[in-house]
Amino acid sequence: MKLEILDSTLRDGAQGEGINYSLEDKVKIFKTLDKFGIGFIEGGNPSSNPKETEFFSKSLTFSAKYAKLISFGATRKKNIRCEDDPHLLSLINAGTEYVSVFGKASYFHVTEIINTAPDENLRMIDDTIRFCIKNGKKVFFDAEHFFDGYKNNPDYAEKVLLTAQTAGACRIVLCDTNGGTFPSEVYDIVKSVKGLIETPLGIHCHNDIGCATACTIAAIEAGATQIQGTFIGIGERCGNTNLSVLIPSLQLKMGYDIVPEKSLLNITETARKIAEISNIKLRNDMPYVGKSAFAHKGGMHADGVRKNSKSFEHINPESVGNKRNILLSEVAGRGAVMARLEELLPELNISGIDKDNPHIAVILEKIKENEKKGLQYEAAEASFELLVKREFGLLPEFFSIEYFKIIGEQDGNNPSTAVVKINVGGTTELAVSEGNGPVNAIDKALRNALAVFYPVLNEMALSDYKVRIIDSSDATAAITRVLIESTDGVNFWTTVGGSPDIINASVIALTDSILYKLIHPPEAGGDSR
Repeated sequence: MKLEILDSTLRDGAQGEGINYSLEDKVKIFKTLDKFGIGFIEGGNPSSNPKETEFFSKSLTFSAKYAKLISFGATRKKNIRCEDDPHLLSLINAGTEYVSVFGKASYFHVTEIINTAPDENLRMIDDTIRFCIKNGKKVFFDAEHFFDGYKNNPDYAEKVLLTAQTAGACRIVLCDTNGGTFPSEVYDIVKSVKGLIETPLGIHCHNDIGCATACTIAAIEAGATQIQGTFIGIGERCGNTNLSVLIPSLQLKMGYDIVPEKSLLNITETARKIAEISNIKLRNDMPYVGKSAFAHKGGMHADGVRKNSKSFEHINPESVGNKRNILLSEVAGRGAVMARLEELLPELNISGIDKDNPHIAVILEKIKENEKKGLQYEAAEASFELLVKREFGLLPEFFSIEYFKIIGEQDGNNPSTAVVKINVGGTTELAVSEGNGPVNAIDKALRNALAVFYPVLNEMALSDYKVRIIDSSDATAAITRVLIESTDGVNFWTTVGGSPDIINASVIALTDSILYKLIHPPEAGGDSR
């Protein structure tokens, strides 16, 4: 069965806290969603601000492959003609084939919020839809606050839907605007409405009780055929139905036809790109597209997926463009180490390794010992790779640090200075660098000294730095864990260091970061976060 998708990232998603799209951001997101295969994209309200007006003007030049752009707005104001409502006229003049018009479906909202007569609200809906159709538009009618309205006054909520149908709306969208309806309620109400309304029904849910995706599925099972949401679930308050979760669930697990089959292979990339444009971090635990969606930490789990992925994975990670992630930690068993090693074996060029190999036991023991010292490998796989190669004798002795010292002024107004002396094959090099803080200073000094021997290090830079105190009960003597993310502009990798001294912990992580870069030339590619 074919289902329609309407993505509201550019409209409802833009109402999320901390989201502020520029014109260029909106264009990028539209093109990203269109490339993925979304059929309808709500672009915003063309009368809300000049940026929205410019976006719709610019959209006339778009060459979309799949998507129809939709302009969004309200019914006419009470007690005026459609021709005299400037907001409605801007909706008409936005240049889109489709428009989404919202109107009140709750008797309470009609009488208490917009303060008009129930019959006038029905006329507002009827007049607006007919006016849009008269001006060549196809109309989606959003029945705002429908579910709350239906529970309080079902007769009036049904009148609203019948009015929209009679006026000529081509889709009638049932909105759980407050996001407080349970899936069972949604199913029952949509099933009842489906027997009354012939126009195809849509569903638009907010996530205020964490049920938006479940409510959307319930509505589909009850007969709704248009799904509305935002691609990574962003939106006002607690967000909207998460389309990057819903689409693969419906298409891969329930057999619905939603987007081109090849699109699902790009859904993780699409979600991460939209998160990047939105300047937010995609949650690691987000189903399907999160970094941890197919992560396995327990030894039994890792051993199970190594033998048969169906043992602890509900789908193949590659089917949604994601990948399995075996987390290395003190609770990992030999199966977890073996699973991770299988990814490294082609590069290590080692054959015949099994769980009884003594190297495996040593690696596992080192993981447990190092975690006691503050190191944590589940978030620092680059450091784990170095640990493995050291154990197998496959990590060259690129350099050693003979000496380093940090000089910092107490008032904080002057930059920190780092002095580093390194040894490469018997040749020493001394470097002095200033930086914005001691870590930045020693990072620059260390790479400046080594770049004399390894120019490839000029390509890399520190991109993220995180510090955590492992045992706060030890106060200033507590172990400090430092996680460093580095990049060469193409790839990213994370390393870890642990020590009672934050500078020492940082140097350990920095050293691993440099070593990782040296064993991965630019053409190697890959992301080892």
